[in-house]
Amino acid sequence: MTGHEVAEERRGFPFGTLILSAVAILGLATVLYRYINGLGAMTDLSDGRAWGLWISFDLYCGVALAAGGFTLAGAVYIFGREKYHTVIRSAILTAFLGYTLVILALLVDLGQPWYIWHAIIYWNVHSPLFEVAMCVMTYTIVLALEFSPVVFERLGWHVPLKAIRSIQIPLVIAGIVLSTLHQSSLGSMLLMMPETLDPLWYTPVLPLLFLTSAVAVGPAMVIFETTLSSRAFGHKLSTDVLAGLGRAIPYILGVYLVLKIGDLVFAKELSLAFSDNPRTILWWIEVVVGVVLPMVLLSRPSVRQSRPKLFGAALLVIGGLILNRFDVSWLALGGRLGYDYFPHWMEFAVSAALVAWAMIWVIVANRLLRMHEAAPEEEAEHHPAPTTKPAAGRPTAS
Repeated sequence: MTGHEVAEERRGFPFGTLILSAVAILGLATVLYRYINGLGAMTDLSDGRAWGLWISFDLYCGVALAAGGFTLAGAVYIFGREKYHTVIRSAILTAFLGYTLVILALLVDLGQPWYIWHAIIYWNVHSPLFEVAMCVMTYTIVLALEFSPVVFERLGWHVPLKAIRSIQIPLVIAGIVLSTLHQSSLGSMLLMMPETLDPLWYTPVLPLLFLTSAVAVGPAMVIFETTLSSRAFGHKLSTDVLAGLGRAIPYILGVYLVLKIGDLVFAKELSLAFSDNPRTILWWIEVVVGVVLPMVLLSRPSVRQSRPKLFGAALLVIGGLILNRFDVSWLALGGRLGYDYFPHWMEFAVSAALVAWAMIWVIVANRLLRMHEAAPEEEAEHHPAPTTKPAAGRPTAS
């Protein structure tokens, strides 16, 4: 075996993948333990604190962080921003994996997960949770269909590939509608907790804040994922594409900031942000670090043209959204008196395993599938249309 072959063999299963596999297997064992012994044996959840790490991270953060799928699909296929065509497949894969993991997390979190299908049969149209359940299920199917052309190309299945491409625009429109509905409805669920959620976060415009912040984090997640995948798998990615995504974020964050501060001013509750409540610190970190700072950074061309700085600014946006979702669904959400909660180590193991499985599938997809497709204009540049040659012996027009 030559030195080159040895190097290739060592690269086949790197140390990072080994760690991911170990975390993923540990998570599977933990889930099996949960189904054998019940929730009480591996969580610190109780009747006094029914929401914990899984709802905050796996559901509230997972759904929002998957927003890059519908935001980028809308930009490319509806608004004709073909420049971002090269990263659309990665965005849709990330969204599909995100929603799949949300469903898997719910199967662990629900006390009787074998009844999860009841939402399809027994409709409660007055419940925001019913709308979230239906939209998540249908949008996951839409994402699978949107991503299926990548698989069909690999398998050489031309008939289903042509069929999916013929309904691509309706699929994108359906995805945008479904995402808009359930991203906002996750905020609507909190409207039923006016006495439980801290008044600094509770507001009638929570659904709009949830939707706006999800739209803002969509491009940030695309920057985050494509930057990592391009470094890991050697994909060539134009800085102009990432800079364009970063350019849109300050405007969306600006709308979010106006809504968030304006609501407090309109309700005459701005003083809550300056109270001695310890939770106020979390609110200020959300606003300053997760909104204002990335707005300032991404407004500067020098930041957008620097991949490390752009990546750092995207991390701030992602971190700000994660903190917000943890605040409204856990840290700023009151519990029943006498009940304390801190996640059991098995709760961390399940969440870490879900992330590990997502990363493993990203690695598999990037190694087996064509994840970065050139935009149509780039294809035309690299493969120009053949010119027609005059027939031999026939004079050409002068």
